Amino acid sequence: MQPGDRLPAETTLTDRYNVSLPTLRQAIGVLRAEGLIESRHGIGTFVKDGRRRQRRSRNRYGRARADEKLLSSDFEHRIVFAGRQQVPQHIAEAMNVAPGSEVVVRRRNLYDKADGRLEEIGASYIPVEIAGGTYLEEATVVPKALFLCVEDLSGKLYAQARDAWLSRLPTAEESDILNLAPGMPVLHVVHTARSADGDVLEVSESIWPADRVMLIDEYEITAEAEQPDAQSDI
Repeated sequence: MQPGDRLPAETTLTDRYNVSLPTLRQAIGVLRAEGLIESRHGIGTFVKDGRRRQRRSRNRYGRARADEKLLSSDFEHRIVFAGRQQVPQHIAEAMNVAPGSEVVVRRRNLYDKADGRLEEIGASYIPVEIAGGTYLEEATVVPKALFLCVEDLSGKLYAQARDAWLSRLPTAEESDILNLAPGMPVLHVVHTARSADGDVLEVSESIWPADRVMLIDEYEITAEAEQPDAQSDI
C-alpha cells in the first residue's frame, strides 16, 4: 500500500491474511504505535505519509511584507475563539505580565486543505491596549498576516523576535484533537515579538505533532566571536 491509502475493512484483512480479529487488531495497534498508520475520526485508518512539513521561522516577516495578503496556500485557518481571557502562566512569563492578566486571545486551528486533517493548534496573545475593542476580538480570519494588523493598530513595527521550543508529551485534549498515536510527542513553540523600544506586541504559540514537521533554520555565518552561553554545552 502507498502513503495515503486507506486500510481495507477488518473483515477483509482477516480473510486476506487468515488471522483472527484479535491478532489483526494487535498488529494494527503495533503499526499505529510505530507511527506507520493513523486513524482519522469518522473516516478510517490510513497509511501515513512520511513527508514532514518544513517550518522556517527566520524571514517569515519579510515574506509577509512582500505580499501583505500572503497566507499559506496549504492550510485552512479556522478561528475557534477570539476575545479577552486571562493569560496562562507560560505566556505571562513571555509577556512579562502578572499571571491572570487580561489579554486579547485569538485561538486557531490549521487544517490541511488536501485531506482536511488538523495539522496545528495555536493561539496569539495581544495586549488589550493594542487589540481591545478592535476587529481582533472577532472570531474571523483577518485579511492579512496578523502581525501586520497588530502593527497597524499599535503604530509600531515588529523588530525583535524570540522562539522558545519545547518537545513534550501532549495533554489528553491535544492528543485527542490531533489524533495522536500513544506516546507521540508534540513540538510546542512560544514566539515573542517586540517592537524596537522593547514593548511586547504579540506572543503566539503553536503545537504540532512531532512526527509531521521538520524545523529548518538558515542563517549567515559571521567571523565575529560571541560570548559563550554559560548554560550551554555547545
